[in-house]
Amino acid sequence: MISSIVLAAGISSRMGRPKALLDWGGKPLVVYQVEQLREAGVDEVIVVLGHRTDEIRRRLKDADCRVMSNPAYHAGRAGSLRLGAKAVNRDADAIVVVNVDQPRPASFYRELIAAHRSEAAATRPEFDGHHGHPVIVAGRLRPEMLTATEETQGLGGVLRTHQTELASFPSSELCLVDVNTPEDYARAAERFGLTV
Repeated sequence: MISSIVLAAGISSRMGRPKALLDWGGKPLVVYQVEQLREAGVDEVIVVLGHRTDEIRRRLKDADCRVMSNPAYHAGRAGSLRLGAKAVNRDADAIVVVNVDQPRPASFYRELIAAHRSEAAATRPEFDGHHGHPVIVAGRLRPEMLTATEETQGLGGVLRTHQTELASFPSSELCLVDVNTPEDYARAAERFGLTV
């Protein structure tokens, strides 16, 4: 079973508006992410919200996902990771951890999932010597994700504990696309052939 956690709780301060609600081909970015994960064969998608939860939840009402709300989203992403990990099916063989502001098409997710091997603690896409996103984490690491903290640097801390068990997946520059600012948004949309 393949699960996924979409982290979408932040306040999007550099963007100036919720990144989850950015227009992405005529739909909110968070809806696009859920659809692409499901199309790639992910069995369950957990979306963790925080800032403007009610507004974003309404936009997700027809999306094939479960929505969790992190009231302590101001404290950092580790709390959202813990909440997502708690909601993930205990039988998950792998968990795709996705930031809402890193759009990827279904084909990208499919390739990443296919590249992940059960013996790896996690598989990360890599381009030109840089590790990108998302990361696919072995289901056996779920208990560690449940105890991740800001002090231990969240998912990064979990992965560091298993440094020798990490796999890299040769990818394209797409694994480095990140939408943090209006300029990033414009560049990413152009990369995807979208008008914003």
